This record gives sequence, structure tokens and C-alpha cells, in this order.
Amino acid sequence: MGDGTPGSAEGSVPGNASGHAVFLERLGADGLARRSRLHTPRGVVELPAFMPVGTVAAVKGVEIDRVRETGAQMVLANTYHLALRPGEETVAALGGLHAMMGWTGPILTDSGGFQVFSLADRVEIDERGARFQSQVNGDRIELTPERAVDIQRRLGSDVAMVLDHVPPLPSPRDVVADAMQRSLRWAERCQQHAARLGSDVVQSLFAIVQGGLDSDLRRESAEWLVERDFAGYAVGGLSVGEPPEAMYAAIEATTPHLPEDRPRYLMGVGTPTDLLEGVARGIDMFDCVMPTRNGRNALAFTDEGPMRLRNQRFVLDDRPLEADCPCPACRRSRGYLAHLFRAKEMLGPILLSIHNLTYYQRLMAGIRAAIESGGFQEFRRCKLAGWQAGSTAGAP
Repeated sequence: MGDGTPGSAEGSVPGNASGHAVFLERLGADGLARRSRLHTPRGVVELPAFMPVGTVAAVKGVEIDRVRETGAQMVLANTYHLALRPGEETVAALGGLHAMMGWTGPILTDSGGFQVFSLADRVEIDERGARFQSQVNGDRIELTPERAVDIQRRLGSDVAMVLDHVPPLPSPRDVVADAMQRSLRWAERCQQHAARLGSDVVQSLFAIVQGGLDSDLRRESAEWLVERDFAGYAVGGLSVGEPPEAMYAAIEATTPHLPEDRPRYLMGVGTPTDLLEGVARGIDMFDCVMPTRNGRNALAFTDEGPMRLRNQRFVLDDRPLEADCPCPACRRSRGYLAHLFRAKEMLGPILLSIHNLTYYQRLMAGIRAAIESGGFQEFRRCKLAGWQAGSTAGAP
């Protein structure tokens, strides 16, 4: 099958029976792990895939051409942050996200629901939407389902997300159920508003399954949304403080109720282990700030487990982070990278961010190849064992 590059695919492109601007081409599976292609107006995304997070139309500390060189095929930007600064009108005046960023591949925009959740004590939520103060200038902001769709239209992303209500975990069941039901009503309003706006732009709308850690609520949410025929389905409201085992159980309670012919996106997740475990449970798409956030803080992801470059033992280490990694950080020694952080040189966070993004893309390419060959479970076992051995040996 091979890994295509953005904008290309081997063989003929199948017909789009879904009627949506983006659609899934199924290629195979190994257990619940799926190998697919997501066809978008701006090219093909080989799945499973990891999307680097460019919250404010920039992957923090990494120029967009360097992001492309890591193997990234699709990136994410955030509706909430871009609406605050520079504003969707400014983005539109600059030609939309793609032109402004210089990114020719597909872009997914999050609706801002998680950011509303993160404001917690400063936000008012009711049936109409969410109201809060701008963290930029203190202005009073209202984000409704319709407004979330309008902003994402102006941004010009290829995939837009519905606005959802994300409750903290753990929360009482009635609180989680109320937020899940509100998310369903908001999803329907997003879909109806997008239909009223018409199809003058090519943008697909993904729904978000909520329900916390309750399997019955997850099933109810998924089944209701599937009936309304969205272009794709996200598993939302996770990685908000619950233990990994609980998150994995919530995924297992959700994916069986999602259609086989639509992409499945696990929002805001996660560690390399989370990516493997998500794929093993039928997830196709991921995003997380972890590669760049950890890179800025001197932590490198490797097959030997995470390496903390501020550790004294790396000062005289003349080996690369990983001998087989093609990134620019791995053309330098661990000792040099450790020096950059100790000297507070900005090149250190930049190089390590690029390495971590490259590591995530190499991991996803390995996952795709393993699914194709029928060896995903062995690949998963070997990766987990290597990370565990490295941590046990004090990688640390």
C-alpha cells in the first residue's frame, strides 16, 4: 500500500458515496486497528495519523516547512484562540488559514469547547452557548454553536468541529449526562447552521461524542450523532485528568457504535502509549501539544523511553538521541542538546520540538506499516516493552 504524501495516493481515488467533502477510503485492518485514507479537498491523509497542534495558526516554535518535513500531513488550529487574536476577519482577509500559515495540506479546527472547559470558574454556560471574558483584552465573548460554525467558515479549515460542552472528570453522572445532552443539541444546531450557510466553501463537519467515563452515555451520544450523518466522529471529553485505563475503557465503549466508513478522531491525546492504545481500539486520528510542550521543556521521546536532557548524565554523552532518526536534532549529540538547555539557548527547545514531532510521525508510519503487514500487535508489544525498559533503566 505504501504511505502517500499529502495530495497524493496510489491507485485510483474511490467515489465519494458519503456526500461529504472529506471521506474515508478503507484499506485494511489488523484486529480493531484500521488502515485507511482520508480524502480531503487539499490532499490525502494516510491514517492512522497524528496532527501537530498549531493553536494560533503556528506550531509553537517550529516553522511550518519544518513541520512538513517531520512527515505531518494535517495540522490543527483552534477556533477560540484565533477568534480572540487576530480575529477571524483578519484571517479571512489574509486568505484564510492555509494562505496565512503557508500550509497547503488539510487543516482541522477545534471549535473551542475544550478551551471553554479550561476556563471553568470564569465561564457561564446555558442552552444558548458559553460566555466568558477574553484573556487577551477582557472583552465579554459569547460562543454559540452558530458562532463556532461561522468562525470556522471564515478560517477556511477543511474539517470543522461542532461546539461541545466538556465537563470535568470525575463529575456526578447527572452533570455528565446534562453536558452530553447539551452537546447533542449544540451539534444539531451546528449542522443546521452549516446547512443554512450553504456549500460555497468546501468544509466538512465532525461531531463529538461525549459522555465522560459512562459507557451507556457514550453509546447514547454516539448512536444519536450517527443518525444525523456527520462526515466524521470524534471521541471528546477525555484526557482531562482521568487515569489512562479509564480513558481506554471509554474509547472501547464508543468506537463499536461509530460507522466503519467514517474517520474516528480522539481529541487532545496523547502520549506515544496513548496513540498505540487508541489505534488498537479503532481510532484513526490524534492531536496533542505533548510533542512540542515536552520539547520546550527538554524532554525527548525515543524508542528507549523519554529522555530528560537536563539530567547530568547527558552532559558528556556524544551519541545522538536516536541513530536512525532523520531530524536535525539527531544530527547533534545529546551533550550538545543538553548544553543548549543549560545555556537557555532558544535553539534547544526548537530542535527538541522538531525531534518529538518527527518521532510521533515515525511512530504513526510504523503503525500504518504494521497494520498493513498484519503485525500490529507485535509492533505494539515491542514498542511498549522498549519504552518500559528505558524507563526502568532510568532513561528516565
